[in-house]
Amino acid sequence: MKALVYTDIETLTYREAPDPEPQAGEALIRVESVGICGSDMHAYLGHDNRRPAPLILGHEAAGRVVGGTRDGQRVTINPLVTCGSCPACVSGRENLCPERQIISMPPREGAFADLLRMPERNLIPVPDAVPLDKAALAEPLAVSWHAVRLGLEALHPAAERRALVLGGGAIGLAAALALRAMGVEDVTVVEPNDTRRAYLCDRCGLRAVKAAEGAHPIVIDAVGYAATRATASALATPGGVIVHIGLGEDMGGLDIRRMTLQEITFIGTYTYSARDFRDTAEALFDGRLGPLDWTEIRPLSDGDGAFRDIRSGTAAAPKIILQPDTQGD
Repeated sequence: MKALVYTDIETLTYREAPDPEPQAGEALIRVESVGICGSDMHAYLGHDNRRPAPLILGHEAAGRVVGGTRDGQRVTINPLVTCGSCPACVSGRENLCPERQIISMPPREGAFADLLRMPERNLIPVPDAVPLDKAALAEPLAVSWHAVRLGLEALHPAAERRALVLGGGAIGLAAALALRAMGVEDVTVVEPNDTRRAYLCDRCGLRAVKAAEGAHPIVIDAVGYAATRATASALATPGGVIVHIGLGEDMGGLDIRRMTLQEITFIGTYTYSARDFRDTAEALFDGRLGPLDWTEIRPLSDGDGAFRDIRSGTAAAPKIILQPDTQGD
């Protein structure tokens, strides 16, 4: 098969790679659409030692099953592989499984390739009316759906349902869409990049501003830098909730004294439960998350160019979807 392989810092090579060999309980999927995630970019820049080169990145994928009883079925892929039997898995918190694996991280290769192997329980059928480039958005949407659900569950019932989202990339945009789908109409997205901010306003119908101001009961940090954490801890209302998704840098930024004196809840969130992923897919399929027309599609063979455009800030769309040259949806 052909694959886009991360071979060195800021270097991706489109080349031949061995076909994956499904194990017991797994299916082979022909990838037809796969998104570029911020974690892929972190690896590309050499900032993620969990993803050493050489490695096939990519985990936001949809395609068709090849062979077996589900041959030809259109599916979107939950890339989080868990044991299914530990206390976390049994209680529906699979994302905390101590044995968790995610494709695009050893020992599992990712989806920037023609073919991918996945446990069958990780495959969700996609209705014929839903294009697979939209179905590939289920994964980043699920990250934000999970985060928003946790934030709303932690918010006091008497608090106003107003939210501030820091970061207008795919995860921040997805958080804004999830908030609206869950009944929060007053949502503001902070995005300093002029091109991206205009895109959020004009194409996505969101309220997007260059700099944050005003207190909000829910603040979602979809960036994860010290500066955005400082903003979050300054602008969360007393008794409010900060939901932290971004993994920009490890340390700094939080005003712990203010958070303590004002009883501000801080929630770190990672991926999603299996239920969150299914709920997100259902919301995507039935249109509750909007038209999802904020992507740009490019061939997988041009993946290196796509990463370079994201790196330089010249890619306006919040999400670039790569499609293998052999895909046929």
